[in-house]
Amino acid sequence: MFRLSPRSWLILSVPCVALVVWAVVLALPPMWPVGRGVGVPLPDAALPGGGVAQLSKCRVDDGPRPVAKGAGEQGKDPALAFGGWSAQSPGAKQPGRTTFSVHAALRTLDRPLTLAAPLAKGGVTVDVYGPRGEGRRASARGLTAKVVDEKDRTVPTPHSDAFRINPGDVLYLKVDLPAGALCPGYELMTVGDCSPKLTNDAQNCPVLTLTLTDPAIRAHRAAVTGEPEDRLSDRLVVVSWEPRRSQT
Repeated sequence: MFRLSPRSWLILSVPCVALVVWAVVLALPPMWPVGRGVGVPLPDAALPGGGVAQLSKCRVDDGPRPVAKGAGEQGKDPALAFGGWSAQSPGAKQPGRTTFSVHAALRTLDRPLTLAAPLAKGGVTVDVYGPRGEGRRASARGLTAKVVDEKDRTVPTPHSDAFRINPGDVLYLKVDLPAGALCPGYELMTVGDCSPKLTNDAQNCPVLTLTLTDPAIRAHRAAVTGEPEDRLSDRLVVVSWEPRRSQT
């Protein structure tokens, strides 16, 4: 699996066994199952591993960038970079489970950032938006990020129960999208499909939004900018692709 290097801060795709961002092999499934009318809202539901499936937002096109909770969400210190997404299936006779994972990397510029472990516990949100106004295909809040290395191996929790990011270092993150957060008609292996399935146009493919909330983020921004904490956001937001102003 391709991983985002410390020297690269471009939006990169993450190839995997069964899915490559911007290139897919499965046709787009119907949005709602037979018998359910289009536009009928679904109730939100608790997820088995923690968090909430925001099913009431299925097909709602209100993104991809959420309304800022304060200043600094698009600042460069700290900065969250999108590293792509990957879907993997072990196969019918193989151990393991199907997964859809969002990859990102976190860095700081001028001073260390320390985040308690587990990283942003219950403070992570993942939204998957279909292309061209389709709205959400999946939405989950209250998740927790995993810290991994460049080979996607889980990094043990430090004895200090906190992850320290020094200037120039990179902390790699992975967030698994729970299957229960998928809107009707989608599976983990199809939620990232483009429409049409083979396309060279990014506008035909889904957009992912990842948000990470932690009080240490607000404190770090206050130390960097000198602004009062109550004016600053405690959230990092990264969007996989946003059209340029000339394209909107």
